[in-house]
Amino acid sequence: MSRLLAFTRHPWVRRAFLVLAFAAAAWAVASRWDDVRAAWSALDALTALAALAVSLAYVLATMASWRAVLGDLGSDVPLRPAARMFLVSQLGKYVPGGVWNLVAAAEIGAGLRIPRRRSVTAMAVALLVSIVTGLLVAVVAVLAGPADVRSTYGSTLLALPVLVVVLLPPVLNRLLGMLLRLLRRAPLEHPVSGPGIARASAWALLAWLLAGLHVWLLATALGAEATLATAALATGGYALAWTVGFLVVVVPAGAGVREAVLGLVLAGQLSGGSVVVAVLASRVLMTLADVALGLAATATRRRPAHA
Repeated sequence: MSRLLAFTRHPWVRRAFLVLAFAAAAWAVASRWDDVRAAWSALDALTALAALAVSLAYVLATMASWRAVLGDLGSDVPLRPAARMFLVSQLGKYVPGGVWNLVAAAEIGAGLRIPRRRSVTAMAVALLVSIVTGLLVAVVAVLAGPADVRSTYGSTLLALPVLVVVLLPPVLNRLLGMLLRLLRRAPLEHPVSGPGIARASAWALLAWLLAGLHVWLLATALGAEATLATAALATGGYALAWTVGFLVVVVPAGAGVREAVLGLVLAGQLSGGSVVVAVLASRVLMTLADVALGLAATATRRRPAHA
């Protein structure tokens, strides 16, 4: 990892990373263009715009969760540079390998005088918070979803008690200290605290609610009942799909895996064709949100930051 970080410090490598990340995100859409076009034709423009707006809010809520962790670790970064650090680094998840968003966060954070170990730790802890809160929300999809979901993904919830224990500050700080010693890195200056994890978890839960609203808008436009039960299933289904997709690190941003899980959850609410449209539209809108916010954050690079 140290050699990889040293390699990425060259300015031309950073520029190449941005180009590659944007290209990978664009390819995620372009490679399935016929399916994407079919999905758009089945949705009205107002629904698509509303779902896109909610997708943007979802990404910003995940950023707020990460920023709460970073602040808890000792780097209370102003909003604009923090947004650039997070939103640009998130484009790395579209590049195969599963580590490029961590590498990008470390390098951008270094330019803000944030120790690289702190940047990587903050991103890792924020991901753990997302996984734990996502599994909590996913309980709805497993218990209330189709039988196929329970039989296929019910065992995923077995990891929840273990991960909750890992997220407890006394346990998490001990594990982080052990890991840093193994990597021959200096210990963290500020340990993770209970209030910090609570703030990050609150933002993460809001993010899952927004993701569920995004899926609910698409599903109801395609024929699902506009009820609270559908909203709960959409929220739990997206959280379950994201968590399973994240664990498949060899696939960029869980491509294909997330759609399969979400489609299985929605199978009882929509016809087969409408399920395909909903999951494809969801993927496209979330990708567009990442790219749009990444571009906006990149454009602020040379502007003075104002907290």
